[in-house]
Parts: sequence; C-alpha cells; structure tokens
Amino acid sequence: MKTHRQAQIIQLLSGCDWLTTDALAITLAVSKETIRRDLNILQHQGKIVRHHGRARVIHPDSRDGGEPFGARLKSHYADKADIARHALDWVSEGMTLALDASSTCFHLARQLPDIPLTVFTNSLPICHEMAKRENITLICSGGTLERKYRCYVNPALMSLLKGLEIDLFIFSCEGVDEAGNMWDPTDYHARYKAQLLSRASQSLLLIDKSKFQRSSEVKIGDLSQVTQLISDAQPSRR
Repeated sequence: MKTHRQAQIIQLLSGCDWLTTDALAITLAVSKETIRRDLNILQHQGKIVRHHGRARVIHPDSRDGGEPFGARLKSHYADKADIARHALDWVSEGMTLALDASSTCFHLARQLPDIPLTVFTNSLPICHEMAKRENITLICSGGTLERKYRCYVNPALMSLLKGLEIDLFIFSCEGVDEAGNMWDPTDYHARYKAQLLSRASQSLLLIDKSKFQRSSEVKIGDLSQVTQLISDAQPSRR
C-alpha cells in the first residue's frame, strides 16, 4: 500500500511544477504526517525535491528547477547573513577567493572588507558589489548572462582557471542529502562548483538548515571534499 501511494505521489507531481503537502494529503485521503514520511523516502531515493512545504518531481530531461536569485535572496535572509559573517574568519589579506553565484555568497560579498584581495566569480550581483571596493581585484568569469540566476555561463571556464591559483573557494548548493552528497539544479552550476572545488587549496560550504536532507537534479560531489562546512545547523546522519 505504501509503495502504491508513493507511486501515486510521483504521478501527481509529474503533472505539475509543485504540489503542497496539504494538497497531496487531501488528494490521497491520508494524513499530512503520512505524506511527509512518503516524501522523505522519495527524496532520499533521489526522486523528488522538497522546499518550504512543497514538492516536485525530478525530471532528468529538464534540469532547471532551481529558484531564481531574487527568491533565494529573500529566503532565510538573516540566517544566510549570519553564516556569511562566520565565513569572514577564513578571509585574510592577499588571498585569492572564488565565489559562486549563491545568495549566501552575495551576503558574504556585501560584508567583505576593502582589503587587498582577488575575487573570482560568475555572479553578476557580486561583481557589482566588488566594483565598489577599491582594494579588491575583481575577475569575472564572463560569458552569457543567465538572468534567472543572475550569473554568467562560460564554457571556457577551465581555460580561465589555468593561470589562477585559488586559495579559498566559497560556495553554497541546493541541498545535501543523508549520504553527504551535494546537489544543484543545473549541469552547468554543478560543474562550475565541482571544478573550483577540485582546484582550490581550501573550500567553505555555506548552507542554511533548510538545505539538509535535500537533493536536486545534479550531483556536485560529497562533503568529504569540503574543508569546512558553515551552517546554522548540522546534517543528520544515519
């Protein structure tokens, strides 16, 4: 019965972008607690993504289910700003930093002191923020602007990185599942982070508590590759 109900959930989610826990409970005539348990199982199997009381199915042939930058910036605003503040302890004069296009890294960029640093990023908002700092050398990845995420997509990324020694890569992700795998919604963003993760001397993953026990479409890597995780919570492990 449970397996049949979970198959029904997948079928229902396949017909729309998102469905709430309440809607699924009403449609299947079961309690919200039952639906939450089913969604937990389906998420751990990598079949769905959950976010703020909603769920959607993962479509392998349509990998752009991430939220727009503006929506992410408003979500968990205070928590992300505080996480970014703790990341400042890792930054010192003369370093070369690489930042991804996450909203948490934007919070970090806004708090960076105007000291001699080199910052490499693919984020348009971070570029605008760094342009205000006279002592920071800004290197933009360039490429085609992806307006939804307010970042640049550049297929020549590896060529750009060849002559750049990165001391610290700071990034976030869509989710971290129970096994410690890090996920993002698109191929390009996942590859961007995986490449910088492999090149940087050290790395920081900045992630708020809503991202734990979540998956998405494309795997970045696993937590063992990260030097330090900074969060307002810790992932639960079995």
